[in-house]
Amino acid sequence: MELGRLGEVLRADFDEKTAAREVGLAASRRTIRSCGNAIRALHRYDHDTAHRLLAEAGEALAEGRSALGPHPELLHSGFMHDAEKEYAEAFFTRSLISATPLPSFDDVGVGAAAFVKGMAEAVGEVRRHILDLMRRGDLKRCEELLASMDEIYYLLTSMDHPDGITMGLRRLTDVARSIIERTRGDFTTSSIQRTLRDALERALPEEA
Repeated sequence: MELGRLGEVLRADFDEKTAAREVGLAASRRTIRSCGNAIRALHRYDHDTAHRLLAEAGEALAEGRSALGPHPELLHSGFMHDAEKEYAEAFFTRSLISATPLPSFDDVGVGAAAFVKGMAEAVGEVRRHILDLMRRGDLKRCEELLASMDEIYYLLTSMDHPDGITMGLRRLTDVARSIIERTRGDFTTSSIQRTLRDALERALPEEA
């Protein structure tokens, strides 16, 4: 093939990849934005809005995958993985806050690494929810969520695979452990304060 024709073929290929990449990047950004807004809605107990935003995130993710499907080197270049991770995190956060069964691998429909990393990052969102529940005095629900956080951590630690396969899961697992330990300490302090307050309230009428 003469160089002139070869240049045309190469430019056409690069043009096609560039156009697909732009669509994928835009879809990735929309996915991440919708997931972040869905999580914020969950913390406001606005589950209807969270459900709608999560559906929008799923549509954006599907659009990005479709555009990048013919170009696997772009599909697996990193930015779509980040969007999948945020999508999985929003799914897990919704299930934990709503006290519904955790999503399965098929429910979320993302890669295994994105799935488990989203699970790990959901631990931080659950801590935020637990702190809110502590302020409300719902210690029973806090205890239930702490148990769920422990179960997630034990699952994460069982993923004993190279970081090249899990794409950085080990670091997120260490972060999750730290979050759980801090949350358990906060819960213990809150429980002791609640017990003391209840004891004082019971004692005061007797002294009067």
